[in-house]
Amino acid sequence: MAARPLVARQPNERLQALIQEAGCSNAGLARRVNMCGAEHGLDLRYDKTSVARWLRGQQPRGRAPGIIAEALGRKLGRTVTIDEIGMANGKNLASGVGLQFAPTVVGAVEQVCELWRSDVGRRDFLAGSSVAASALVEPSRDWLITAPDQQVARSSGARVGTADVEAVRAMTESLSELDHRYGSGHIRPVVVHYLNSVVSGLLGGSYRESTGRALFAAVARLTELAGYMAVDTGQPGLAQRYYIQSLRLAQAAGDRAYGGYVLAASMSHLAASLGNPREIAQLARAAQEGARGQVTPRAEAMFHAAEARGHALMGDARAFQTSASRALTAMDGADARQATGDDPAWIVHFDRAYLADELAHGHRDLGQGAGAAARAEEAVAGHPEGRARRRAIGLFLLASAQVQQREVERACDTAGQAADLLAGLRSDRGAEYLDDFRQRLEPYAQERVVKEFSARLEPAAA
Repeated sequence: MAARPLVARQPNERLQALIQEAGCSNAGLARRVNMCGAEHGLDLRYDKTSVARWLRGQQPRGRAPGIIAEALGRKLGRTVTIDEIGMANGKNLASGVGLQFAPTVVGAVEQVCELWRSDVGRRDFLAGSSVAASALVEPSRDWLITAPDQQVARSSGARVGTADVEAVRAMTESLSELDHRYGSGHIRPVVVHYLNSVVSGLLGGSYRESTGRALFAAVARLTELAGYMAVDTGQPGLAQRYYIQSLRLAQAAGDRAYGGYVLAASMSHLAASLGNPREIAQLARAAQEGARGQVTPRAEAMFHAAEARGHALMGDARAFQTSASRALTAMDGADARQATGDDPAWIVHFDRAYLADELAHGHRDLGQGAGAAARAEEAVAGHPEGRARRRAIGLFLLASAQVQQREVERACDTAGQAADLLAGLRSDRGAEYLDDFRQRLEPYAQERVVKEFSARLEPAAA
């Protein structure tokens, strides 16, 4: 593979030190790198001369630096970063950071930590990246067929205990609550810096098997939250990378149920926002299949609701109704079991208001104004005041349904309430719902009530 020199061709002392620490010869490292690359689908043919060139300051292109770090990490029994091997300069990371479902736990840790570093550093390739539908579906396939990770315990680094895991969980709950109330524009920088500065250190510490599994589960949740916040700040390409890594972390945690949640609640919604209905249904069905027998009725309700949304966007009213009925039946089961407290923390928020919200989208997309209005009213009534963004979205859904029923004056009044809520948020998602509603008003642009509504919004837009 072609190589390029580092700036000023300085000897790579960091790499030299790690090779010595690992007790590797140049030929031995080259062999390990080639084997590791093969696991990633790369045909690498390095030899001892290649390693000598790296030590003199040359740097391989593409994904090779990450493979070298992973190979050294396996030999050392700990995570080794691209920074540690002296190959973080230049654009060697290309645009693939965070888009792979790593085959090993060590590779997964390296990849997610590199994603956090790149995000904090505001790398241009992250900010400008777009979403590829295949990069959403392919990780779901890997998740379905990949064997469980046999071991996640580590024996080097600072000791990580249950209190550290609880701290990550508590931080996640607090940040999630703030996000619901004020929008991601206020909160996301805090999340990313916490991941990069604190959580990466925990993943690189030492922990027993049970603690490690719990840590990966907690970090998967926070990584998914950071992905959702990327959606809410208008960065879907970045969200895609966070969701893929959250899915991989859930795999390391041994939590199939949460992996299904990432597919159905996160990746499928991202596909919905990008107008890829087939992928929505595929991801939701992958969640159902991969987590079969390992989820509570409440999670089942959410999985079926996600599939229903995909069918609605494809215009398949019969399939939508089938999935919607399954979702409602599962929610009945969840309500019957509510006192048992067996729902995991990540799904307890999915109540009848959230389900009504999902189904309202489907009725709206099928042009069923009456059904959309009924479900949207149910959603708004059920969302508490603290869910400001969700209430705003529910009101915009209701307003859109009212336009579908030609109740334009009522629709403008409802949308005005949503806009008032939106004024206190920093949320791109809320703004997108407002834009969608205004487009639905265009056929009525000359009516007095519509002109008044548009004039009311002008100061906020300014």
